[in-house]
Amino acid sequence: MENNLERQRSLGRNLKCEQTVRAIVFFSTGVLFALLLSGCSGGKKVVPKKEAVPVAAATVIQKTVPVQVRAIGNVEAYSTVGVKSQIGGELARVHFREGQDVNEGDLLFTIDPRPYEAALQQAEANLAKDMAQLENAREEVRRYAELVKKGYVAQEQYDQIRTNSASLDATVNADNAAAENARLQLKYCYIYSPINGRLGSLMSNQGNLIKANADTSMVVINQILPIYVTFSVPEQYLAEIKKYMALGKVTVQAVIGNDAEHPETGELSFVDNAVDVTTGTIKLKATFVNKDKRLWPGQFVNAIVTLTTQPNAIVVPSQALQVGQDSQYVFVVKSDLTVESRPVVIGRSQDGEVVIEKGLKAGETVVTDGQLRLVPGTKVVVKTSPEENGHSEGNKQ
Repeated sequence: MENNLERQRSLGRNLKCEQTVRAIVFFSTGVLFALLLSGCSGGKKVVPKKEAVPVAAATVIQKTVPVQVRAIGNVEAYSTVGVKSQIGGELARVHFREGQDVNEGDLLFTIDPRPYEAALQQAEANLAKDMAQLENAREEVRRYAELVKKGYVAQEQYDQIRTNSASLDATVNADNAAAENARLQLKYCYIYSPINGRLGSLMSNQGNLIKANADTSMVVINQILPIYVTFSVPEQYLAEIKKYMALGKVTVQAVIGNDAEHPETGELSFVDNAVDVTTGTIKLKATFVNKDKRLWPGQFVNAIVTLTTQPNAIVVPSQALQVGQDSQYVFVVKSDLTVESRPVVIGRSQDGEVVIEKGLKAGETVVTDGQLRLVPGTKVVVKTSPEENGHSEGNKQ
């Protein structure tokens, strides 16, 4: 019994001793690790290294930039004619197809000419009858003139003969006018094109009864060679436009849809005589030869007026510009691949490019994408990207 009790006490003392040794070893290990860490760091705080920010960039270039004014334009026919009949009657024949091109003098319509031919024949017959009577009256005047000189007839009778001759002379003149009018009415039976142009929809078909000078045109002709493009620009450009028009021709380009590579080229030909007070714009017109008939009446186009050119302009992509509290700025990539914030003064912008009046020089590199993660001094890595808007993107690493 006593041996068992002594054995248990001995086991308890051994267990306590083992736990104490483990605690001492764990504590010593922690202290040693802390000392080693402190010795390796030299007592200084470890700061993780910042990675370079990936950005897209473009090179600042110098080139000649056109000075342009842009607006939305509407194509208008050079002239428009609504064809109507000047006489009434049955439409005997239509001599064209809808949408056909016609030349000045081409026959378009024929109104039934038979009633007008009959009227002309009647007028000519009346003229012939009265001409015969006039000739007889003139002969009587000549005969009675001799007789009245010899006293064979009374003066009153001679005067009556002369009056009758003068009356017949007036009647013949009236008959001539009636015959001429009948010829004119007959001529109106044949309707010709007054201009070169393109025909629209046919409003009156063969067999219809046509009313003289009706409210509705029988067909409309639009002259499209040449053709107008009408557009309006803010009145602030009026002085410059007038200045360059006085110096020579002002070129206007019309861009159809998204086909900016193949614009139609014309010349500014009209400036309205007043500014629209409701919109503050001035109406302009440009004339285009339209040889290929790409411009069509009613079509909307982008009108570009080129006034002059600005040589040696400093140009950057518009994506490079950032807006600050006081001015606009760009991030410039320096030779050590860090960036600096550079305030700039901008000029005109067009085609995704901006003219820089002050702040940059040709050959510098500006950030065009990724500016949100940048502050002055940030290290960057320039992503490789294709040429955009005439600018070569940097390939620096």
